[in-house]
This record gives sequence, C-alpha cells and structure tokens, in this order.
Amino acid sequence: MEPIQLKLPGDNDFFTEEAYKVLRTNIQFCGQDVRVIAITSCNENDGKTTVALHVAKSFAELDKRVLLIDADMRKSVMAGRNTTAQMTSGLSEVLTGMCPISECLYPVMNSKMHILFSGQYPPNPVELLNGKYFAALIAECRKVYDYIIIDTPPLGQVIDAAVVAEKCDGMAMVIGSSKVHYRMAQEVVEQIQKSGCKMLGIIRNNRKQNNKKYYYRKYYRHDSSKVKKR
Repeated sequence: MEPIQLKLPGDNDFFTEEAYKVLRTNIQFCGQDVRVIAITSCNENDGKTTVALHVAKSFAELDKRVLLIDADMRKSVMAGRNTTAQMTSGLSEVLTGMCPISECLYPVMNSKMHILFSGQYPPNPVELLNGKYFAALIAECRKVYDYIIIDTPPLGQVIDAAVVAEKCDGMAMVIGSSKVHYRMAQEVVEQIQKSGCKMLGIIRNNRKQNNKKYYYRKYYRHDSSKVKKR
C-alpha cells in the first residue's frame, strides 16, 4: 500500500510542535507500561482527532512504531480531512471479518506510523468495540507496535469510549474552545475511572493566547481527579 501524508492544523508551527513534545513527554512519565492510549472528549468539535493524530505523529518522530486506530465508527472525518488516503476499508471491516487487517493498514510517509481508519459505518459500533475481536486486535497489535493511539467518539455523548478504555492502559480527555459544563466534565472523568482505565489527564485544546495569536497548544494536567469549574 502506498504511504499517505498527514494534513494537520499547526504542522510546522513552532508552538504547536513544542506543545506536543511536552504532551508526549508527560505521557511517557505516566509509565513505560502505558502504551495503548485512548483519546476522547466531552463534545464534538473539541479537536480530539487532531490531538490523536499529533500525539501519534510525535511518538513516531522518536522512531517508535506507532499505530493510530480510528475507533470513531459513528462519525469519522479523519481519512478525508486529515490525510491523503482514499479510504475504502478499515476497523469496521476488520472486526466483522470482511477484510484482514493487513489490507487496512495505511503507512504514513517517512515514519514507522500506520493508521487503521474507521471503515464504513456499521449498525452496531459499540457491540463491535465490546466484542472479543477488538480485544484480540489490540492484544496482537501490542506485539508489533511501541504505542497504539486510539481516537474514540466523545464520551459525553455515546458510551463507545468507555468500552474502548477497558482495553487500554490509559485515556486522556480533550477539552476544546467550546464551553464545557463542569458537571459534564466530571461525569466523563468518572465514566473513564469506572471502566478501570487509568485517567492520564486533560488536554486543553484551541486556547487563545494573550497576544491574540491563535494556535493549537495543549495543556496537560496529570491529576485529573478534580476538574476545575470554568
């Protein structure tokens, strides 16, 4: 399969690259056993997919073998918006046995990174993610990749991310520029904790700086047991 290119907001921007290096380092400090990491958010349009792609790219820049899984099978825009891939099959086809994973892995140009896109929309996404085949897929990929980053649907809207979290070593929540109610953020954190998955922290996305310049910058807080009221 021909390598694809990423199309990411903030690429080649100094502040963005530095912010993701800080985020990558903070994830590494969570422990060497934290290798399968899910990314979720409270709402749509918080930028979780962009964050997941940047995190995966950042680890790949360390010459790590990285797999990015698009597990947002309900409403994914990753392939068309953020890459040059002409996506025809992906996670949904793999989990239903319609296609082997070897035919669905897209290599990213000039890196050891691969992407498994979401595939076609299935009628039962949460059942597929909760089934034995998804668990087996993660177990097999652990043997091949140094890091597995999983982009999941917003946990403030559907339960898919909590189901995925059960198979992960840790999960981070993205809060974007839109207003997030304190109670909703607390409920998402509690749902992650109930899954038995380690809550890695909260990533603040799309923050405007005092100098009026707008760029992607991430703020990572390891202790996420308390979400400050906005």
